[in-house]
Amino acid sequence: MNLTSIKIVILIWLLLPFSSACSADKLSDLLGQVEKLNISRQGYTLGKALTKEQRATALRHPEEAANPLTFKFKDGDIHVVADKASDRVVILYGRYEAATLKSIQGLVGSLSLEFGDPTVMAHDKIIYWAFGPDGKLTRDRYKKVKEADGKLNILATVKLNSSMEIVGDSAFSEKGSVYYVISSEPALKLMETNWK
Repeated sequence: MNLTSIKIVILIWLLLPFSSACSADKLSDLLGQVEKLNISRQGYTLGKALTKEQRATALRHPEEAANPLTFKFKDGDIHVVADKASDRVVILYGRYEAATLKSIQGLVGSLSLEFGDPTVMAHDKIIYWAFGPDGKLTRDRYKKVKEADGKLNILATVKLNSSMEIVGDSAFSEKGSVYYVISSEPALKLMETNWK
């Protein structure tokens, strides 16, 4: 190895921690923006650090996390995924099997009470609430920007996906599955980049 190669290796070695710190700072800034949106469910807020009590719950009810930079746990019927470095919430979700149409509609109603009118409904089975830096995007705003081929700056979403049509003629005796996910795609992408 010549002197130039050694200098390059040393430079890369010195810059790696700086690069990692920059990514951590970016993630912290992004999660700070998400926290200000106050997207909460059952006492947990997306982007916000866990309280001491919530951290204790995490230790009592751990689950296996898909990303080694996170930890996951369950609190009642809500699953929480948080960043290991900061304890900030990055995903909240709930999944219900053998749900009746009435219970699915109840969940939709509950989410609508918390987050207002949905931004988008697709195929009578999927509902989105989309949030930009200034708060929830209305259906009209979302539609106008999409029709104009504009780029939406979406910081976080709440997505509900049902195996049954939420509205329509589904029999009340039928059963299906439903889940909702509250997350910030930009934050998850940044974490994925840091992981790889």
